[in-house]
Amino acid sequence: QVQLVESGGGLVQVGESLRLSCVASGRNTYSANALGWHRQAPGKQRELVAAISSGGPTYYSDSVKGRFTISRDSSKNTVYLQMSSLKPEDTAVYYCAADPLYDAVIGGIARYWGQGTQVTVSS
Repeated sequence: QVQLVESGGGLVQVGESLRLSCVASGRNTYSANALGWHRQAPGKQRELVAAISSGGPTYYSDSVKGRFTISRDSSKNTVYLQMSSLKPEDTAVYYCAADPLYDAVIGGIARYWGQGTQVTVSS
């Protein structure tokens, strides 16, 4: 099993930045080859924000491309989401996801999920 714990959410103003972190722990962290961030706003479906594979390739949704950066520190079993130029529409609960397969993270069917961290962007 893999446990994912997110942190770094909060309330910010439009245009400000936040960095989310997600730490993976447990007996099978080696299976967390692919990592990613999804988000769910009130009344909306959960959507992919960004993903990163063990080899480094990344994926970003069009809505965050150029503003968000995903990265990982394998030595710390941690994935980050640096969010800049935040907009009110970025307000959501952000979930960390992990899976052996990159496509599973991108497809929203990852095996492991965190409990979520709230990001609120106020105008």
